[in-house]
Amino acid sequence: MREWWVHVGLICIPLVAVYLHIPPPQLSPALQKWHSTGKVFHFRGWKIFYRDSLGALGSSDVVILLHGFPTSSYDWSKIWDPLTQRFHRVIALDFLGFGFSDKPASVVEGLVAHLGLSNQRVNLVSHDYGDTVALELLYRSDQNRTSHLTLNSLCLSNGGLFPETNHPRLLQTLLKDSSFLAPILMRITNYMIFQKGIGEVFGPYTQPSDAEFWDMWTGLRYNDGNLVLDSILQYINQRLKHRERWVGTLTSTYVPLHMIYGPLDPVNPHPHFIRLYQKLVQRSTVTILDEHISHYPQLEDPTGFLNAYFNFIHSF
Repeated sequence: MREWWVHVGLICIPLVAVYLHIPPPQLSPALQKWHSTGKVFHFRGWKIFYRDSLGALGSSDVVILLHGFPTSSYDWSKIWDPLTQRFHRVIALDFLGFGFSDKPASVVEGLVAHLGLSNQRVNLVSHDYGDTVALELLYRSDQNRTSHLTLNSLCLSNGGLFPETNHPRLLQTLLKDSSFLAPILMRITNYMIFQKGIGEVFGPYTQPSDAEFWDMWTGLRYNDGNLVLDSILQYINQRLKHRERWVGTLTSTYVPLHMIYGPLDPVNPHPHFIRLYQKLVQRSTVTILDEHISHYPQLEDPTGFLNAYFNFIHSF
């Protein structure tokens, strides 16, 4: 794997100038529909895209969906409609593309305030990078740190909660740790490299279609999001720095917790990750999906993901 990336880099470095000026791809009809039904709110001078769908009548329940890296709120598209049949409001946003400390958590709090939900208990569903954002929100909510967010429940999925069981991909490591290589790699990474990298974290029987790969790539390239990947990836280092804060909150909270886990995940591999989670987070319930489901369970097995989540929500 490492040799393959080095080989690609040696081939592509002379092509940097070519990739510097390639315009982003056009939105597919599916992405265009997703985009057109969303809205934008302004947070500290930044435009934040979000979707907010009214759903089930007779319910006041709200769920907020937090996506992973390097994709977007579109990750939730396969389970969006079923969620609207269960919840009164289903909300998702695209995280800011300018690094990680407490910024993404503050964006979520800002959106909650913008939507008038500050006094309402909300349910969070998160994945990958979104799990780390969710832990910061859980910390603020539990500590009553003037948070706009009061959590009713938290459902995590395939995130690197524990640095000791997390294995970032080689390209992620190079982007977050190499100030020399990162600007080059961000510009020379093309669709073929992206497709191979993303494909490796899906199961062999649950690979995205060509159109789905292209939509992921389009979302990444939108507004030059590919050029700030090194900043966003600092969240991996932040996990180590704030491990006591985030894991400590996870192990001590009384907010209902659930983990939906795709066990073929090479980033958070089985059984080490789930064993440590069950050992440390004893109040949480866990669903382990079929053995061929990998890092993106909500896309690889939307029915299994929804069944697990609804069983959790109906259990308290």
